[in-house]
Amino acid sequence: MADFVLPQPGLFALGTPVQTFLEFDLIEPAAADAQLLTSINSLVSGIKTGQGCNVSIGVRPSLWARERPDASPTGVHDFAEPVTGDDGFSMPATQHDLVVWVAGGRPDAVFDEGHHAVVALAEVARLAHENKGWNYHGNIDLTGFIDGTENPTIADAAHTCLVPEGPGRGSSVLLLQEWRHNLAAWDAAGVETQERAIGRTKRDNVELDPKPAGAHNARTDQDVVGKILRKNIPIGGVSDPGTLFIGLCADQRILHTMLERMAGQGGEPRDDLTRYTTANTGAYYVLPAAEAFV
Repeated sequence: MADFVLPQPGLFALGTPVQTFLEFDLIEPAAADAQLLTSINSLVSGIKTGQGCNVSIGVRPSLWARERPDASPTGVHDFAEPVTGDDGFSMPATQHDLVVWVAGGRPDAVFDEGHHAVVALAEVARLAHENKGWNYHGNIDLTGFIDGTENPTIADAAHTCLVPEGPGRGSSVLLLQEWRHNLAAWDAAGVETQERAIGRTKRDNVELDPKPAGAHNARTDQDVVGKILRKNIPIGGVSDPGTLFIGLCADQRILHTMLERMAGQGGEPRDDLTRYTTANTGAYYVLPAAEAFV
């Protein structure tokens, strides 16, 4: 058991309908490393196993490589440049330094843990962006389609998400994007057009055969690109509906290739779903193994 590396438990938390993502920027980017790690350790030490929430902490890849090169996966990069397709469609790069992901069953408990994070990090980082997510009919996306059909089983999730060996063993790479939907245009498109954009039937979730080349499940086909674990959550309200895309993988290359395929690069078709939704943010974070913060 001495060789066992424990990931942050929030990566695999199920049944957590209330979620908050808090992204922070360092107040002094060149601040002493010890001060940053001390603040993170203070945050981690205040997390109690009985508080009813899972709290996961992610660090900008280049920052974590500087702070803890021994615990940083090799070859992981920041979301430093937009991902742009041949027709000019673009997903922006809005990289921050830290993310605190709080997931739980009650909004009051999630709020308290989020507030604790802001206080614990106050001397070194300021809150730059916040997204509050909620549950919509179980695993239904705001488009009305089932989400996460290609997700790995719980038995395979660790193999998909966690770096298996070497520096950063037990850590995961998080892709975090905020998307806002034009539901008026989506509704007006009709079910047949929606199904071709998704690549599945809306009522019974059956994959179209053949899948249209521009369908979302064709551009992000995990049998082609590689496996990830996705935990999309609805955000916003009636006036600003959206989805927070949460992609977890041991191999960042898989995540970034999916974005390039969605954007439509190299003569490939653009993801038709992107004609009804707009990416407002884009960031990568390393979610280190739990012991990296001890």
